[in-house]
Amino acid sequence: MEVGERITYFRKQRGMTTNKLANKAGISQSFIRDVELQKKGITVDNLEIICEAMGITLIDFFDPPTEEKDVDKELMKQIGKLSAEQKTRLAEFLRLI
Repeated sequence: MEVGERITYFRKQRGMTTNKLANKAGISQSFIRDVELQKKGITVDNLEIICEAMGITLIDFFDPPTEEKDVDKELMKQIGKLSAEQKTRLAEFLRLI
């Protein structure tokens, strides 16, 4: 997957429009659109700014997405919302299965 395609993937995964990403990153919408369409290249500095605006690291950006990783992240997100007692009960349940 090319850099532009990866930006599109992560942007859409986060429910962001190119305009919202551009505003958050402080980079023009037309530049982001051109990078996504592979009409322009991008510097590491600008890519890092875009990644930060999307709430990911460069490591996350270049790590190939997999359905399993997405599920793991979602599970960890939901577990983080549980109370201590709920976490204990979940751990007991998981040991049983």
